[in-house]
Amino acid sequence: DNSAEDVGYDSTVKAFNPQSLVGTWYKTDGLNPNYDLFDCQTNTFKIPEGSKDASELDMDIFFRVLRPKEFGGGFWENALTEHMVVDAVQKDLPNPTGRTMHTEGKMYGLKFNENWYIVGESDGSKDVPPFKLVAYKGHTLQGNYEGAFVYAKEPKLPPAAIPAVREAAANAGLDFAKFTRIDNTCPTTSQALNDPDAGTGTSTTDWIDLVVGEGGVIDWVVPGWRGEYNK
Repeated sequence: DNSAEDVGYDSTVKAFNPQSLVGTWYKTDGLNPNYDLFDCQTNTFKIPEGSKDASELDMDIFFRVLRPKEFGGGFWENALTEHMVVDAVQKDLPNPTGRTMHTEGKMYGLKFNENWYIVGESDGSKDVPPFKLVAYKGHTLQGNYEGAFVYAKEPKLPPAAIPAVREAAANAGLDFAKFTRIDNTCPTTSQALNDPDAGTGTSTTDWIDLVVGEGGVIDWVVPGWRGEYNK
């Protein structure tokens, strides 16, 4: 039953301009510990080559997955690309949920779908630093999932933006006090564990000792994947 994915938010920004997403954003705070809280997270949005507008966007995703210190420490760096369809500016397409944008595709041969809702934003005016508050709902064959996160132009959400983020979250039925700050300090003092032949992509040798979390490996989709190191 994927009906939960199709329940939107009344507070979704109605006149969203996808051009405002173009560029690099930090994920600074997240709600769902299974998906949102990886270290060192940036998303970079680009208008696809040959596109005449921002009705579709390519999103470059970067994040780290830490290995606990008791098992040797270090981290894996991962870089992915997702393609987003911006429903908010495609008025001729059906959009019963009122979603801002969506993505779908296959991971390990299994299909996933995800709806994004921009439920708050600032363009930097009125002394409120730029931010986007994103709520999302999706599903894989393993079931439904949802969460929310904040984008900012700085690694840490500026204090001046917090009241507006808190208000936007409340309007969407979310409690910003339950969000957790994401560590975007990206220290270089620990060891990168990536397979040299795989770079920042996935490889079997990188992940062979990882026991998957909720939903299994197919849950490694935007905005993340949860693993627990077990040895």
